[in-house]
Amino acid sequence: MTKYQKYSLFVLRVSMGWMMLYAGVTKITDPSWSAAGYLTSAKSLSGFFAWFAQPGALPFTNFINEWGLTLLGLSLILGIGVRLSAWLGFVLMLLYYFPILDFPYPNAHSYIVDEHLIYAFALLILGAFKTGNIWGLDPKLKSLFG
Repeated sequence: MTKYQKYSLFVLRVSMGWMMLYAGVTKITDPSWSAAGYLTSAKSLSGFFAWFAQPGALPFTNFINEWGLTLLGLSLILGIGVRLSAWLGFVLMLLYYFPILDFPYPNAHSYIVDEHLIYAFALLILGAFKTGNIWGLDPKLKSLFG
C-alpha cells in the first residue's frame, strides 16, 4: 500500500471516528434524547423497528445507540479493534437507513442511496483494509497481548 493510500485511509478512519464519537456523546449528554421517535415513524419494516421502541426494549435500544456510536468513534480514532467495530458500525448504519427508506427514497433529496449507506460502505472499507494497523494502536496491542 502506498503512503498516499495509507494517509487517505487514516484520514477517513479518524474523520468517521470523530463524526461517530460526536453523535454518540451528544446523545449521552442530552437527557431528553430517545430513539423512540425515529423508530416509531419507520417507513420500512415498521413492525420490526416499532419492537425496538417498546417500553421494555427502548432503554436497551437507546443505550446501544448512545454507547455504540461513542465506542465506535473511539475505536476508529484510536485504531483499536477497527475490524470488529467497523462491521458493527456497518450494521448500525443499516439500522439507521431502513427506517427512513420510503423505497426508493430515503429522503427528499436522495434516490436509494443516502448518507447512512455511504457511512456503512466507508466502514466496510475501513474494516476490510485493517486500518487500525495504519497509525493506530492495533499493532501495539497485538504485540502486547500476542
